[in-house]
Amino acid sequence: MSRMIYDYTKEVLERVSFNSELFVKELKKAVRNLLPYEIEHLKKWLLYFTSENPKLRKCIYIVID
Repeated sequence: MSRMIYDYTKEVLERVSFNSELFVKELKKAVRNLLPYEIEHLKKWLLYFTSENPKLRKCIYIVID
């Protein structure tokens, strides 16, 4: 079940990536809802995803803290 939540979170983040404010909002929600190991996976995915979308790079601080 939790894998589905992780996958859904990534899908939502991809969809809102056009707006950095929405992206931050959804990323904060993800950190509240995901399990610790899923957050680690999300960090890795974010590093990859933001390499293709540099304007979102500044949002990584949310999961690194």
